[in-house]
Amino acid sequence: MPDLTYEQLKTAFGSQALFEDKTWQLSPQAWPLTPAQVTELEQIGAACLEFHQALETLYLRSAAGKNLLRNKPLLAPWVADYLDRGKPAELVRHARDPKNRGVFPTVLRPDLLLTEEGFALTELDSVPGGIGLTAFLNRLYGGETDPSILGHGAAMVENFYQSLAALRPGTRNPLIAIVVSDEAATYRPEMQWLAEQLQRLGRRVYCLRPDQLFPLGGELFFDVEGTPEKIDIIYRFFELFDWANLRIAAEIMESWQSGAVSIAPPMRHFQEEKLALALFHHHLLPEFWAEHLGRHSLELLRKLIPQSWIMDPAPLPPGAVLAGPRVGGRMLVDWRDLIAASQKERDLIIKISGFHETAWGARSVVLGSDCSREEWQQGIEQALRLAPTNLHILQEYRKPKRLTHLLYEKTEAGLPAVVSAKAGRLRLCPYYFAVGGQVKLSGALATFCPPDKKIIHGMQDAALLPCRVFSLS
Repeated sequence: MPDLTYEQLKTAFGSQALFEDKTWQLSPQAWPLTPAQVTELEQIGAACLEFHQALETLYLRSAAGKNLLRNKPLLAPWVADYLDRGKPAELVRHARDPKNRGVFPTVLRPDLLLTEEGFALTELDSVPGGIGLTAFLNRLYGGETDPSILGHGAAMVENFYQSLAALRPGTRNPLIAIVVSDEAATYRPEMQWLAEQLQRLGRRVYCLRPDQLFPLGGELFFDVEGTPEKIDIIYRFFELFDWANLRIAAEIMESWQSGAVSIAPPMRHFQEEKLALALFHHHLLPEFWAEHLGRHSLELLRKLIPQSWIMDPAPLPPGAVLAGPRVGGRMLVDWRDLIAASQKERDLIIKISGFHETAWGARSVVLGSDCSREEWQQGIEQALRLAPTNLHILQEYRKPKRLTHLLYEKTEAGLPAVVSAKAGRLRLCPYYFAVGGQVKLSGALATFCPPDKKIIHGMQDAALLPCRVFSLS
């Protein structure tokens, strides 16, 4: 497909409520990926699903006080303590319910930074935004037929639907409610767009607010032109910290318990905690991960996931040290020792683990090398102060490498837009949809930020792009 003009892009975005009040940099071209990179992305998706499967085993065995290893004693009750900390007892019981065993998120989206050493996986999101946005961009840049676009045509929309419909295999054309909370309302337009695309295909998919659901005879319904329609599947587009704000929460839980409705992603808090990545690197657990991950996935995740630590301020016995980075060549005996770290030693990120309103959108992120010593100290103190209910993790910062891509530049009114190669840094968010125990790579959103931005996320200075596959030959 030829390059898109500035006028084509502005018209396409302006005609969609999906992009109301949202602006970003525009590019005539999708982001290019090599076939080798796409192959690695497919392997990353499989490894992410394996990681979730192993994490479930780790959490449930820890909670039950069971041994973690096959032929060697290892108990780790502290794992469940970390993951359960600050969570309502109702959600903890739900997460451990035998009916939930083997139930994993239907959508997986890792955040990948492209560094000089390759990809770095900094987060693994199971309630990701951008599904509708990426599907729209795939069509805009590739039409319905361009096979070079990753997730071209309706592939991303269709795979999203199939991952949900598979939850009710005996139900023909199930009614799916994409429930978007008020907290997540900024994403409602793209989920509405996604539902409309599926409705055009004859699928019964609706984007709803929580207050549009109501119980009737132990089941959940909503009104379609004055007629109550039974909901078969809920795709919950809200984080679990927001659960207490839903007026219909108790009725949703009752309907799930009776089997009247399926919920995706499952309401299992341990699947939404960033500290799971720190557990992967925990010095007491390498044998567990080696037993429960395939060799290739284990090696891949070791390469991808930056070294991460859980900032637990529990007192240490005399002579003990923390598993963490060094400051001035010395091991830490208190997380506050990090305050004295030099700027070079502060190439570290602090972020809240999950179950908190600041846990998404980079709102809790503190990059030590990009802030003042006072801000760094405040970030450390905040992490330790909140630890009784909300743990933070400390993660090595892997700097994205400088790249170039064509972007349109704004010009004076009446003059045509100018396109030129601009420098920047990249975050890649591939979307995987789980069906039948396998994941399908169905698209990827590239966020291309100016080179001076250390933390990459959606912003008006960034370009948001779909990805295409090209050959170097």
